[in-house]
Amino acid sequence: MKLSRMKKILSGTVSALMIATSIPTVSFAADQQTRGNIGGYDYEMWNQNGQGQVSMNPGAGSFTCSWSNIENFLARMGKNFDSQKKNYKQIGEIVLTYDVEYTPRGNSYMCVYGWTRNPLMEYYIVEGWGDWRPPGNDGERKGTVTLNGNTYDIAKTMRYNQPSLDGNATFPQYWSIRQTSGSANNQTNYMKGTIDVSKHFDAWSKAGLDMSGTLYEVSLNIEGYRSNGSANVKSVTVSTDGSGAGAVQQGGGQQQAGGQQGGFDMGGFDWSQFGGQQGGQQQAGGQQGGFDMGNFDWSQFGGQQGGQQQAGGQQGGFDMGNFD
Repeated sequence: MKLSRMKKILSGTVSALMIATSIPTVSFAADQQTRGNIGGYDYEMWNQNGQGQVSMNPGAGSFTCSWSNIENFLARMGKNFDSQKKNYKQIGEIVLTYDVEYTPRGNSYMCVYGWTRNPLMEYYIVEGWGDWRPPGNDGERKGTVTLNGNTYDIAKTMRYNQPSLDGNATFPQYWSIRQTSGSANNQTNYMKGTIDVSKHFDAWSKAGLDMSGTLYEVSLNIEGYRSNGSANVKSVTVSTDGSGAGAVQQGGGQQQAGGQQGGFDMGGFDWSQFGGQQGGQQQAGGQQGGFDMGNFDWSQFGGQQGGQQQAGGQQGGFDMGNFD
């Protein structure tokens, strides 16, 4: 995260007559920042130099945001653990789940974000980006980790004498970046998934990165740099009891002009004219595409239907569950 600095330029010359001349102070506009807590979730919107047009509308475990013509912008929501002064292992098995419609237009990314203190460190688990894959060619590559159905590159970069939680400081940034972005530029991306945050931290530690600090926060972050975009974070949850751990990403599809790609979903179509009971669970969506007949009741042929169906694409196409 880039932060602005107030710059004061003072100079003077002393002439033979001991007359001092000074150059007036020059300063940049103040950063725009909004912070709060709603429904037990901490949120922040930050806009460097107050530049461009930005918005963040938080709810309990959800928010919408947009930005245009900015220098650097972020909107994030999650859990702040700073008061506990604990290492991540002492807090528990941290898992973040998200359901997001993300529309990047330029340099932007959607990620899990936060800091540690003692030592100071800033981190990113990057799920998707616009036209630039962070952190570019900078830093040290530290291997890979495969979690929740995706493979991530692990990297370390450094920030020197830059603003941080504790004033200007030198500190590392740790990264897990998906090898394949969950989003594409200049379109709306449906992204839904689970991130085993503690397991990323474990992987960083195994790669030789110092994870001994006390955890400051775990947040879902939408960030933009000299770009435009918007996001509808329909839900974000942070648990510390391992809830949802090990879940594979649902993936995401893309939509343009409000139309959803992939899939024919008959959802909860009521076929009770044929008698019998309906049951089951279905998912339809996005990249997965496919044909989902949901709770189709085939009891006219005898017996009860049950089971679980998923709309197919990568997962294998047409699925009619437990056709009896």
